[in-house]
This record gives sequence, structure tokens and C-alpha cells, in this order.
Amino acid sequence: MNAAQPPRTARFTPRGLTPTAEQLAIQLAQHKTVLIDANAGAAKTTTLALRIGEALARNLPPEQILALTFTPEARDVLANRLVQLGVAPALVQRLHILTFEDFARWQLDAIDGNEVRNYDDARLLKQYALQAMDRVGQRYAGKLEQLDLQTHSVALAHFLEVQCQLKAGMALQRDVEFMDLDEIATLLDVPLTDYLTTLEYEALRLDGGAGAVFRGPLDASYDLACNLDGGARLAPQLPDYRLVLCDELHDLNEAAFRILDALISRSTCFFVGAGDRDQVIYARLGAHDSYLRERFTERFPKLQRLPLTYSFRHGPHLAHAMAHFKQKPVESALDLYTEIRQAHYQDGDDCAQKVIAALKQWQADGHGAEQCAILLRERHQSIALENALIDAGIPYRTPAMAGYLQRDEILFLRGLLAIGLNDFAAIRTPALRMAVVDALVAFSEMDFGPGQLEHFKIQIGKEPSLLGELYLIEAPQRDGVLPDYRSVAASATRRAVIDALAWLGQQDRQQPASSVLQELCERVQLVRTAKRIFVRPYAAEVVQRSVAALLHMAERSSLGLQDFWLALNQRETTSLSRRGAKSVLIECAAQAKGKEFGHVILPYLQADEFPHPRQPRADEENLFYVAATRTRQRLTLLSPADPAQRSSFISKMQLSESATSADAALQRQQRHAASASAAAGRVYLSASFHEKDQVKALGAQFDMARRAWYVETGRDLTPFAPWLKK
Repeated sequence: MNAAQPPRTARFTPRGLTPTAEQLAIQLAQHKTVLIDANAGAAKTTTLALRIGEALARNLPPEQILALTFTPEARDVLANRLVQLGVAPALVQRLHILTFEDFARWQLDAIDGNEVRNYDDARLLKQYALQAMDRVGQRYAGKLEQLDLQTHSVALAHFLEVQCQLKAGMALQRDVEFMDLDEIATLLDVPLTDYLTTLEYEALRLDGGAGAVFRGPLDASYDLACNLDGGARLAPQLPDYRLVLCDELHDLNEAAFRILDALISRSTCFFVGAGDRDQVIYARLGAHDSYLRERFTERFPKLQRLPLTYSFRHGPHLAHAMAHFKQKPVESALDLYTEIRQAHYQDGDDCAQKVIAALKQWQADGHGAEQCAILLRERHQSIALENALIDAGIPYRTPAMAGYLQRDEILFLRGLLAIGLNDFAAIRTPALRMAVVDALVAFSEMDFGPGQLEHFKIQIGKEPSLLGELYLIEAPQRDGVLPDYRSVAASATRRAVIDALAWLGQQDRQQPASSVLQELCERVQLVRTAKRIFVRPYAAEVVQRSVAALLHMAERSSLGLQDFWLALNQRETTSLSRRGAKSVLIECAAQAKGKEFGHVILPYLQADEFPHPRQPRADEENLFYVAATRTRQRLTLLSPADPAQRSSFISKMQLSESATSADAALQRQQRHAASASAAAGRVYLSASFHEKDQVKALGAQFDMARRAWYVETGRDLTPFAPWLKK
């Protein structure tokens, strides 16, 4: 607060919440630009809602308030939080609460009209990516030795990721006029083929400069940022907001920063943004902690920084452990004991069994499976876990991460087995058959025209017996130009796969599956191919580890080839039939940001897995911080029995030392909570998340600050006996 201004009294009184001193300072902040340095679970969204409520209470018209988020989920949470705090739904509807993409599309409609095709799913852009690749082939075939155009699903997914990366960082706007193509690709840190394809893709998307024809994820933000740069044509047309807010600023990239800059540079606009620099994990989409550390300060040197130190998600034991881990102040505002458990395993299979034991204990303690999440460093770790869950009869779901039997590298091997064993009917659904074709084409490095491959996939979806004819299809001619830009190595891969299929068809089906699969992988040159088609070494390594896990599964089963094939397909049927809302979540840690669970299990915490030696240490630390802080009640850490092999992140938490200070902090919180409860005339309950409907039906109310249910003093507590805190 400016020293020349008198202290203000809050006019907005939230329902079910007493703001902390930190929250009140943000609610009443009068600086033009305010940055909130927040910790995980520190109620960033709630605090921004308080600031909006205060502005509305001071009669600022809701149409003059803009709140920006990075995801639709975060947008909806903010709108719901305002209603929960007591803001009238009619007022909330008049506020402009939008994602960056929705805001950008709205602004661009002013010049483009609303006829631009918008695609929120990148997979729907495949047709345009293929057209761009054809253009590159026609323009550069025979002229660039390093040109490596591939049209399979893996290559397309990689290209779409690269072009998003280039746009999020505004890299396409760099001055490269006097540089040759190799120098530009090196400067932008992308493969030359992907850079050239991006240029052709943008020419298609923008109709050669005439205007946007279609937009995919991040395109609207990128286009708007381009039209705002240096006071370009849209800058004067942006709405004049009096208050702009932004949640999850740690996801900020260059395109979003330029949009924010244009909005809050207006002399009458005030800005409040919240972020946690230790949750920057989307570096490949342009996120960087420099925005929170330097860029805002450089652009707005008079900004005010305010902290949100206290976590409202977990108790002092995890808060203090994270304070040691990140070397920053972290406290808890809750009188909640967040238990940190450790167990040690001998090998990967033993780790999976330790996960099962932790899950069963959680359920035995009276908690629901749906409030438990197994967060992985990378997807290859799930194979032993999924098999252990299937064997234990525990339902699980993998919403953002395909189960191991649906991943490209495993689908490739399943496709080879289906052809070699002449058992096409085992690939049961049309969608799965089409996915198998995609995987076969990708890992065989086959080249097809877009229409040719799509036609075949549709046919195979209807008639699985056609799968064996995939390798009979000849490579196409394109506009009279043979696809000579395909490398010799890719042609060799296709020949190797065809030879391997001939070999596989001659094998005794009673041979051990592990030995047959091992030789099959060698014959199709799977490791070498993965290194070729996955440009990033880390991604290729994940594929290799995934295949290695499948081979280990085959060896452990001791089954013959035919029986293993049948068991593999049966496991898929079993796992899919058990999935549902009340099941355990398996997810990569990177997809868990913004979520919370009652119990988080972090398996495979070993030195060569997490932190991963190929990845930047700071990024790995942030990812672990995100994963560990998703929990509310229990965190289970699973690491090798050999201390020398354990992740260094565990020792960095200093669990023994942090537990001592956390015990004292918990006692203080409990005394304070008891005093506050008595003063407020409340009796708090120990109801868990899955019991909320029961206590609510009995008349309990929810305290948003403490994240706990309570009943008012004087009521008959008999119905609430199971949840009375001892």
C-alpha cells in the first residue's frame, strides 16, 4: 500500500471465509501492478476472487473487470469460487472471466469475423500438417540433405508440438532475414524439417497473409500478440479494463505476456496476478520463471510484490518439508496432520506391490480410492503398476495418459504379433485397429499419402483381416515427384520389419514369449528407430524403457508366445471394463498441476528416474515440488532399499528435521483453531472428501478457509459422532 494513502477497510465480506492478513493485504491493494508470490495450495484463486469481490463492492462495473486463466478448468473454478464467496451469480455472469485463448479469439473476431475455424484438439489439425509437409517436400526435395519428412502419427504429433512451442515463445517473429536455414533452425532449437513445415503450415493457416483460415491451440494468443506487437493495429482497439487479474502466472509464455502488457499498460488499468515460480514446468510451451522474477519488474518497476505463504491444502508436516526442499518460507494455515510415509523396494515389481499395499491401507483407513493418485515421473513406469492393479482387482484410470497397452510402441509390437500370429480379430475395436495401423506406420518408417493412409485405416477399422496387407501397399508418388526425401535408413527399417514378420510367422507359438519378443525387437531395429523418429533423446529413452518393461513382463509371466498374446489382450479388456469415476488415478506428474488429492503416491523415486539425468535439474525440482504438493492428507514416497540409489529429492526434504518444527507448528495451529472455533461457535468435523454429502445432508456447513466441515455449537451432535475430532 502506498504510504501516502490511508489504510482501507474491506467492503467485501466473503461468505464462509475469514481472510488471512496476507489475503486481506491483496484484497485491499492499491498499487497499479501487484504480483502475488504464492506457494502451492496457498489459495491463489480464492485470493483473486477476494480482490474481485472488493472491486465489485466498491461499485466497479463488472464489465470493466477481466480475469484471465490458462485453462477452461481454471476459468470455471474462479467463477464458482466467486459464487461460493457470496458474489451474486448475476454479477459473476457479467464479469469477463476468460482463458487467454478465448479472450484472443474474441478480440480477433473484430477483424476476422467469426468464420475462422477453431480447433481445440491438436489432432484435428493433422490434415493441415500433412498438406504443409507435402509443400515442403515439393519445394525442397533433392535440395536439402537433412530433410526428413515423415507422415506417421508420431512425426505429426511432434511437429504440432514444435509449432506450438515456436508460437508460444514468439520465435517466428525473430529477425532472421540474413541467416541461412540451418542457422535459423539452430537459433530456434528445432529440427530444420519442422521449421520449414511450420512456415508452410502458417502460410496455409493465414492464407498467404490474407487472414486466418483456421486456428489450433495457442494460435489465437499468438495471432493477437503479433497484432499487438509494437502498437500494431489491434493495440488501440483493446477494451479499457479498470482491473485485470491473472491466475497461474507460472504458466506465462511470451505471447501471453505481450497480451497482458498491452492490457495493463493503459494508465487507468490495475493488475493483480498470482503465480508460484517453483511450479514452472511447461518450459516446452514457453513458460519460464524469468517472467515472475525479472520481466514484470523490468516492464513495471513500481510494481508491488505481496506473498501468499500459507498453504490451505496440506498441513505443517508437508509444508515444512517443502520449505526445506525449495529453500523458501512455506507454512500451513491448517490444523491438519499431513502424513508423510516412506517405503523401500528391491526392484520395479516390488515397488508396484508397495503401491498396492499403500492403496489397500488407504482404503482400510476408511478413504475412497478416487481420492488417491499415483503420480509418475514418466509413463513407462506404469506397466508394472497397471499389471499389479489388474491382478489385485483394483480399478484405475489413466485419463491424460493412455494405458500401457494403448501406447504407440506397445501398439506397434501388438500389431506385429497380430500379423505374425494371423490373429487380427484380437484387435477388437475399430478405433484400436486404426491406432495399431498408425503405430505400425510410425515405427516401420513408412511413407503414405494422407488420403491413402486414411482410406486404409477406415477399411481396417471395418475389417481387421486387412491388417496383414499394410506392408503390401507401395509408397506413393506425389504430384509426379517420388518421395526421395525419405532417408535410406527409413527404407531399411521398412525392409527389416517385413523380414521380421516373415521370421515371426515361422516361430513355434509355444516358445517363451520373452525370447521371441526380444529377438523381434532386435530384428525390427526398435531402439535405433525410436532414436530416429523421436527427435528428443529423452523421448526416445522413454520408449525404450517402455518396451523393456514389456519384455520384463513377458519374462516374468513365463508364458509361451501364444498364451502371452492372449493374456495381453485379456488384460486390456479387464482394465478397460473396470475403469470408472471411483477408481485410482495414474497420471504423469506434469498433468497433475492444479489438482489435489487426499493421498498421493510417488513411486520409483530413484536416482536415474527422478530427477532424470537428461533433464535440467531445476525443471526436475519443480516437477517434484508440484507432484508432492498435490496431496492433502497423506504422501507416500517409494524409493530403493539401497540408500545410494534413492532420489536425492528425498534427502533434500530433510524429513526428520522438518517433522520436529512441523509438530510444534501443528500444535500451535490446533490451539489457534480450537480457540477460533470456540469464538465462532463451531464444532469442526473430521469428514473426508467422499463423506461430504453425508455430513452436508445432516446440516453441516463448509469452512472454505480451513477446508473443513463444521456444525454450530448448541446443535445435537449425536448424528455427527463418527466425525467428531478427538
